[in-house]
Parts: sequence; C-alpha cells; structure tokens
Amino acid sequence: MTSLEGRSVIIVSGPGGVGKGTIVEQLLDRDPQLWLSRSWTTRPRRPSESADAYRFVDRATFEAAIAADGFLEWVEFLDYLQGTPVPDPPEGADVVLEIDVRGGQQVRRLLPDAVLVFVDAPSPEHQRARLEIRGDDPETIARRMKKTASERAEAVEMGYEIVVNDDLSRAVEAIEALIVTDRARRQ
Repeated sequence: MTSLEGRSVIIVSGPGGVGKGTIVEQLLDRDPQLWLSRSWTTRPRRPSESADAYRFVDRATFEAAIAADGFLEWVEFLDYLQGTPVPDPPEGADVVLEIDVRGGQQVRRLLPDAVLVFVDAPSPEHQRARLEIRGDDPETIARRMKKTASERAEAVEMGYEIVVNDDLSRAVEAIEALIVTDRARRQ
C-alpha cells in the first residue's frame, strides 16, 4: 500500500444505473490530479459500454490474479467477479475507485482514511430507466433493483457520504468538495 500513502483515495459506490461512471468521468476531466484505477470484471461488455470501462477478462485470468494477491478488493457480484487491482498511480495523483459497497468495505479496512461516496438515484423509476437505456436485460434489472436497498443500507451503516444524482453538475460539485476537504486535511 505504500504507493497510496499520503494520497487521497476516493471510493465512489452506488447501485447500477445511478450515473457513477458519468460522475467519475466528469471528476477526471475536471481534476488532472485524479487517477482512476480501472477495475477488472469477468462479465461481458454491455453494448453501450466503452472498451476501457473495465479490463474485461475470463474467470481463469481473474482467479489467477486473486491467487497472486493482485487485488486491493474483489467480490463475486450476481454471476460474475469484479475487483480492483492493487493501484499503481502516477506520482502525485490521488486515486478514484469506482467500486461497489462491499468492495468499499474491503478497501476501508486497508485504508481507513479513504473518502466514501455513495451515489444514489433520485428515484427507483429513474434508476430503472437508466438501466434500460444502457441495455440491461429485464432479469438483470430486477436483480439490480432488488439489491439497491441493501446497498444503500450498507453504505449508510459504513458512514458513506450520500450524493443524490438528481443534477449531474451538482453531484459532481458535491464530490469535488469532499475531495478538496480531504486534500486539505492531508496537508
């Protein structure tokens, strides 16, 4: 973990379809000091997803990395594996992890000063519509919607800052303010 000493580590979590990826993209575009640790997944790429949204690997490759202690955190989610490789950010960069709440729990044990942000949808209907737009099938949407309440409850219990994505600019600015506060605390 020495490569993360003295850096802000921002964990952005939230259920599927709340706009985490869009928020993280905007944070990275607006703040050149932020670096995104790209997660790995064994699930197939969605039609609407960019090729670099994750490192898409097969299960055997993922399991080999687990065996080699190559992950900061990993979980089995629904029917696939996903995880964050041990980050190797550029000198002076702060690290953004876009991971689920269970992954956030694992990282928090290793990095107790990490900033925890839970992005939530303004309503279940809004979340469902976003999942449909991105191409999730009805069964996956139903499973994700069912999981949302438990993820939110876990986030509240862990002390995540809750940011409702009812306005993209406002949500990004709220997270930027948390980052500024964390950087000031570290100096």
